[in-house]
Amino acid sequence: MSGFVTLTVANIRSFVRDRTALFWTFAFPVIFILLFGAIFSGGGTPSYTLGWVDQDHTAASARLRDAFAQVPLFKLRSDSLAAALDAMRKGTVDGVVVVPGGYGAALAAATAPGASGAVPPSAGAGSAQSAASPPARSGPSADAPTPVRLEVYTDPSQQTSSATIRQGVAQVVASLNVALTGRAPLLGVTDRSLQTQDLSSAAFLVPGILGMALMQLGVFGAVPLVAQREKLILKRLGATPLPRWTLVGSNVALRLLIAIVQAILIMGIGVAVFGVTVLGALWLMAAIVVLGALTFISIGYLVAAFARTEEAANGIVQVIQFPMMFLSGVFFPLEIMPAVLRPVATFLPLTYLGDALRQVMVHGSPYAPLPVDVAVLAAWFVVCLGISARFFRWE
Repeated sequence: MSGFVTLTVANIRSFVRDRTALFWTFAFPVIFILLFGAIFSGGGTPSYTLGWVDQDHTAASARLRDAFAQVPLFKLRSDSLAAALDAMRKGTVDGVVVVPGGYGAALAAATAPGASGAVPPSAGAGSAQSAASPPARSGPSADAPTPVRLEVYTDPSQQTSSATIRQGVAQVVASLNVALTGRAPLLGVTDRSLQTQDLSSAAFLVPGILGMALMQLGVFGAVPLVAQREKLILKRLGATPLPRWTLVGSNVALRLLIAIVQAILIMGIGVAVFGVTVLGALWLMAAIVVLGALTFISIGYLVAAFARTEEAANGIVQVIQFPMMFLSGVFFPLEIMPAVLRPVATFLPLTYLGDALRQVMVHGSPYAPLPVDVAVLAAWFVVCLGISARFFRWE
């Protein structure tokens, strides 16, 4: 029994001396709780920028714009239809609302005294008989005003934002119908898609899962490297006649091969099981996969360069992967996070990998232009590779 106690005390002292492992064991869970508690505490209010296309240019359409501008969910940006759709493709607006020509004339006709869709002037608090006995109508649509249909463009690959925008516009239109006519609907909504192809509900998720898999493949490569260094395997390999770049290159080639297999498997399941349509060129998709894998492999080597023990490497890998999974927008839109946390996404390489994969694979509306995604990933790769090459230790 005394031997057990002595060994336990020795293990405790060894653990306490490893300050890196101590930090990731106790401090990281506290940071994790505070970070994700803030994300899911409900403090974030989503907001969407809508391109506002006024093809009527009347006082009535201006009042309609004011009604939409009062909704906290929306921020409006007036533009032409072509410019608004182009901005949506570039990711600077989340949707487009088009007010058709003739809106003001239709509103004036529907709300004129005596119009069947308008509230009769006598139908007030002092006219109970009129309110209780509405005029007879020859049919359900006799003399009813023809609804003016607002066109709403959304991106079906952005499932959450698309549904929220459509629902928000529908609620505004329903409120205006009651306020304007009190009876037959004057305003309607026609949903438009920015894309010509049909996208399944998994179109947003599959590229995100692929990006997450590539991220984990790269950063978790640090753990076996550190374990091999602790066991002096790297020291023995470094003493062989083989050049060290050959040893590193073989490890990278293995992980690239795994990345390609992962991409084929995930995309194959998405197409065969969930009906996802791959819209982009396969060579471009392969190039993004290879660049993303190289980026996160270099991050894994960076971790291996500074982690002294396998336990420390595991802790550092966890603190890298979990925030990126939840803060990079691979599983849900960034706009649902509190505004104070959204800028964090601009520094995470997984944000740009997931965005690039989504743009190429399903032509989703971008977080950043594709050349920017590629440039950011390449910058992470070069910087991490340079630092790890400078500080990596073989023993």
